[in-house]
Amino acid sequence: MPTKKSQLDELGHKMSKPGFWDHQESAQSVVSQLSALKSVVEPVEELLREVKDLGELYELAAEENDTDELAQLEEDAHSLERRCGQVELQGLLSRPEDMKNCFFGIHAGAGGTESCDWASMLLRMYTRYFDANKYKYEELDITPGEEAGIRSIQLRVTGPFAFGKLSCETGVHRLVRISPFDAQSRRHTSFAAVDVMPEFDDDIDIEIKDEDLRIDFYRASGAGGQHVNKVSSAVRITHIQTGIVVQCQNERSQHKNRAQAMKVLKSRLCMMEQQKRDDEMNKLYGDKGEIAWGNQIRSYVLQPYQMVKDHRTSHQTGNIEAVLDGALDPFIESYLQYRAKSRTKE
Repeated sequence: MPTKKSQLDELGHKMSKPGFWDHQESAQSVVSQLSALKSVVEPVEELLREVKDLGELYELAAEENDTDELAQLEEDAHSLERRCGQVELQGLLSRPEDMKNCFFGIHAGAGGTESCDWASMLLRMYTRYFDANKYKYEELDITPGEEAGIRSIQLRVTGPFAFGKLSCETGVHRLVRISPFDAQSRRHTSFAAVDVMPEFDDDIDIEIKDEDLRIDFYRASGAGGQHVNKVSSAVRITHIQTGIVVQCQNERSQHKNRAQAMKVLKSRLCMMEQQKRDDEMNKLYGDKGEIAWGNQIRSYVLQPYQMVKDHRTSHQTGNIEAVLDGALDPFIESYLQYRAKSRTKE
């Protein structure tokens, strides 16, 4: 497997070729990959330099028996140790697809209106996480709930290691609370699922025959004025062999929506192929199961007590408001460590 340094050199070589910027979309993809790799490689190189300098300063201070300097160097060493821990976590994002952008979906499960409302709460939580981490996101498709919330939504999320971090959230999320929709104020349990796929380049080797597709055009829902009411620009593509259905309605033209939907379909098909070859990816996407009781990866309890607990890692917190406001890093970091340990055991 190539090292991150060799990948960095390879991308730099691509950018130096004549005509690199002639194709803006592919060039931007390379720039994003380069930025993601630099965010890993450069902190490591900087830490190595600082460790070397610290060692040399310690030898000098020890020779001169400079106690004040030795005390300061000890503090610096602790600071370096903390930064090493942060860089180590970033290094856990080692799979080739981890640095890619991703398609991020939320789907309401068992629980009717309650689950649709829970799905909208999850959407708010994740978009706040995206904003805090400077990830860009765009809505590709949305199905509103009949009474409240959303039935499902598909987003495209871009930023360094978007897939690597957000893949840790794949699975069923369970909410326990006093229902705002229950006149008797009873406690309800709701479920919603998060699905994350890497965005592969257009040149991925996935053959899709025209006869394997059913393409439907329909009028987009939501804001859009006369365009929404009069033009069937939204696209639904069904891959007949696998039964995969993808939709896109965010663009104003059929052509753009069809191109984006095909990109999502290719990513789904590519992930299916990878699952056949990669046990780890198969576990990652296969353990989502039915969106109902017994399959949750994380529980969010508002009543009778307050707690968020990840059932895979046992990481938990009582500060549920912070979590619902997007403070997900501790859960993502604990899962990355858990996954790395599981991989080592295997």
